Amino acid sequence: MEHLQIDELPSLRKPTFIVAFRGWNDAGEAATLAVQHLIDSWSAKPFASIDPEEFFDFTVARPGIRITEEGQRDLKWPSNRYFYHRRDDAEEDVVLFQGTEPHLKWRAFTDMMRDLFQRMDGTRMVTMGALVAATTHTRPAPITGFATEEELRGRMEGLTVTRARYEGPTGIVGVLHDAWRRAELSAASVWVGLPPYLGDASNPMGALALLETLDKLFAFTPDLSKLAEQSHAFEQRVSETLAGNAEMRAYLAELEKRIDSGIAEAGSPDLPPAGELIGDLEAYLRRERRDK
Repeated sequence: MEHLQIDELPSLRKPTFIVAFRGWNDAGEAATLAVQHLIDSWSAKPFASIDPEEFFDFTVARPGIRITEEGQRDLKWPSNRYFYHRRDDAEEDVVLFQGTEPHLKWRAFTDMMRDLFQRMDGTRMVTMGALVAATTHTRPAPITGFATEEELRGRMEGLTVTRARYEGPTGIVGVLHDAWRRAELSAASVWVGLPPYLGDASNPMGALALLETLDKLFAFTPDLSKLAEQSHAFEQRVSETLAGNAEMRAYLAELEKRIDSGIAEAGSPDLPPAGELIGDLEAYLRRERRDK
């Protein structure tokens, strides 16, 4: 594990690993926003990171420069970091992983993550992701997922989490779950569906839906009030932007009808161009980040 840099390995009680990756697995950054919210609300402590040198094409995921308060230029590489949180309200602790999907050596990357999980006597890995789905911002975000544990599968079904049946190309999350299955380790995955007309706009509504589901499954009880406020503001801004677009309003009305009748399918009805809408939302979100 020479590429795994551990500051100090914490002593934890059978932790659940919560994992999210930026990139192909994370439409609207919903999963990484959710993990970041847990890190912030729990004041989770960093303890390890993965050296990006062997796993990234830096012409694709370029390091970034920022200017520090002292006026110095600080270089930031694509990050994959581990945090931990000791729970006072439960017998199991939590490890949080927030990363960027690597470009290279997926099997070596996965083996490294699995080895640390086993070294820390992890109970289960729970990955979070987000995908584009036939849904709208005016309806509850659809949640899909699966679990290797029979009892957890039953709880998911009780929460109307639709069982994931996707077949096709996969990302690093799919490779991780294959490695866990082959090693006979417990794992689960939770995905949120996001409206296609929002493009890549950072989506706090999706993050909130993921965390509400995790709370119901594992009684994490994080403080979601700030994220709920951000989600409400985001929803209002989307609705205000849509109000001036007759074509999009007609599209939403048709899709809402299909959702309410239970016949909505991905890709139907056809989506009208939404470039201006996405641009307006992204500009709004940039303003929001500057104002914080």
